[in-house]
Parts: sequence; C-alpha cells; structure tokens
Amino acid sequence: MEQQVSMATKIGGVGTAAALTGGLLCLLSMSSVQFGSAFSASAIASYGAFGTTWMRLIWAAVLLAIIVRPPIFSYSRAQWQTAALLGASMAGMTLCFFAAIERIPLGLAVAIDFLGPLAVATFAFGLGWRLVWPLIAGAGVLMLAHDGTGWIGDKAGILFAFGAATGWALYIILMKKAGNAFVGLQGLSMSLIIAAIVATPFGLVDSDRMTVDGAISIFGLAILVPLLPYALEMIALRRMTMSSFGILMSLEPAMGALAGFLVLAQPMTVAQIAGTVLVVAASAGATATTA
Repeated sequence: MEQQVSMATKIGGVGTAAALTGGLLCLLSMSSVQFGSAFSASAIASYGAFGTTWMRLIWAAVLLAIIVRPPIFSYSRAQWQTAALLGASMAGMTLCFFAAIERIPLGLAVAIDFLGPLAVATFAFGLGWRLVWPLIAGAGVLMLAHDGTGWIGDKAGILFAFGAATGWALYIILMKKAGNAFVGLQGLSMSLIIAAIVATPFGLVDSDRMTVDGAISIFGLAILVPLLPYALEMIALRRMTMSSFGILMSLEPAMGALAGFLVLAQPMTVAQIAGTVLVVAASAGATATTA
C-alpha cells in the first residue's frame, strides 16, 4: 500500500512538473512571437512590411528544411494539397499581420488577430450561449481601438488585422489536418516552403528596399518568429493538455500590448488596458468551455 501511495505521488509530481514546464514554454513562445514582432518595427520601416515578411519566411523555410530534410518527391497529391493550403494561409496570415502592425499599435493588432482562433473555438462547438465570448472580445477590441481622444489607426491597418485573424483561423484548422497527413515536422517544413513562394510576389514589391545586410539581419527575426515559437509549442503540447495550452495562449493579446508598450513605447489608457483584459478573458472563457 505504501509503495502504491509513493508511486502515485511520484507520478503526480512528474505530471505537475511537466505541466509547469509546458506552461513556461508557452510563455516563452508568446514572448518570442510578440517581442519578435515588436523588434521587427525597424526592419519594417527600412525594408517594408511585405519585404521583411518575405525574407522572414524564406529564412524560416530554409532553416527548417535543412533540419527536417523533407522527402519532397515522395509525397502524395493529397499531401501536397494540404501543404499548399496551409502554406497559403500562413503566408496570408503573416503578410497581413506585419502590414497591420506597420499601421496600428501592436496590442490592437494582436487583439483583432486573436479573434480568428477565438471564432474557431466558439463556432466549432455550436452556437447558443457561447456567442457571448466573441461579443465580449469585440467590446474589448473597440476599447483598445480608442485612445480617449479618437479612434486609433487607419482603415487599412484594421482590415489587414482582420485578414490576419482570418488567416490564423484557417491556419489552426489546416495545421491539424497537416499534422495527421505528415510525419513529424515534415508538413510544417513543406508548408513554410510554399508560404515563402506564395509571399514572393508581395515581397518583390519591396525588393528595391532590401539590401544584403537587411536580409542577414532578418535572419534573427525569422528565428524569433516563427521557428522558435513552433518548436516551443510542439514541446509544450507534449507536456500539457490542449485546454491548458489554449487558456495560456489566450494571454497573447496581453503579451502583445506589453511588448508594444516596452519596446515601441506605445502607451495604453485605462480603457485600453480594460479592453485587453476583456479580450484575454473572452479567449480563456471560450477555450475553457469548449475543452
């Protein structure tokens, strides 16, 4: 009996340690995404949002392909279609997001962007009372979009943010499908290659602004977003439940607002802070009630 109690305690301890480790990895992932986005401001100003995003995707695709070495010529037509759809959604999501933060504060852009996964979490489990979550998040976004004297940002920035939200929603759905269709990180590697190709026509718009030094400097940004977050999240999901993961990731809008404040000196009013809290609460609520 004592041995059974000791074994249960040991297993419980390991489980708790794994969950705490997973939670720490999630926080590191969110920090990498949001602070990586904030640190991209100078690159975007110098080389354009599309040019910076294009080079970021190229670097990420090349690095992951070297690591994973996907057997490109062995995939089926269905696998290619899945990778193509995921890659296109990744390209659209990334291009729209960085075009948005070029025009509107990072905290507002991330809050709008997070409406995508929130919609997936809400509508995937039916309508009814769960519609309260996107309504609460919408109210939070409106509070974030007003600085006390007027509405923030231009219409193009808001539209790009909603485009990023749509891309993120599609990304979540297609990433699950790709995870089932490929082994390990091969699906992610193939999708990043396609994302870089899809982003090429947009990147060429800013090609006259790109320099060799600029392309090299963006290498570090590519590690911050998306390579490091993807790796951290993959490891985290092996150590915690999907519901816990989703609730932790709902802190991303708050992390975006914090990164915008610390790195870009984008101030927030009391109402905007309250708006961030509403978006985070709605995201956590939607995840917890659909887990």
